[in-house]
Amino acid sequence: MPVYALGDRTPQIHPEAFVHPEAVVIGDVRIGADSTVWPSAVLRGDYGTIIVGERTSIQDGAVVHAVAEYPTVIGSDCVVGHLAHLEGCVVEDGALIGSGSIVLHRARVHSGATVAAGAVVRNGTDVPERALAVGVPATIKPEASDVSSIADGVAIYVANGRRYRDELREL
Repeated sequence: MPVYALGDRTPQIHPEAFVHPEAVVIGDVRIGADSTVWPSAVLRGDYGTIIVGERTSIQDGAVVHAVAEYPTVIGSDCVVGHLAHLEGCVVEDGALIGSGSIVLHRARVHSGATVAAGAVVRNGTDVPERALAVGVPATIKPEASDVSSIADGVAIYVANGRRYRDELREL
């Protein structure tokens, strides 16, 4: 898998995490146990720090970046959907970032919240616990997140990561 140090910035990947061989991890990136990083995802900690908690999936084609002023922190038990873009934001434990969505600098997605597919969460936006952020720019719908479906998604990707760690082989 393409994992690169950049100067003194070196990734720290838990041995029980799964990073697909076609994902790219560069610089100051920390990935917790049972987390997964899928094909074509890029986690680039060249200017700032990226922290991914435990049991979090960073799905195919997602881009996670940070800047010196704003680390990107993704908590435990999160789902980051295909082709999402996160930069300089905080995603708390148990949140879902939908496919194709964008979450920008200083935004905070609280526990149990969902950013809908294709939504754009602008700089400094706060998505409260259990809320749904939907649209461009995102508007907030309180108490509209489906927390149980987030937990289901987390469990599926933890199991799939273990399966891939044990069974994936190049032909």
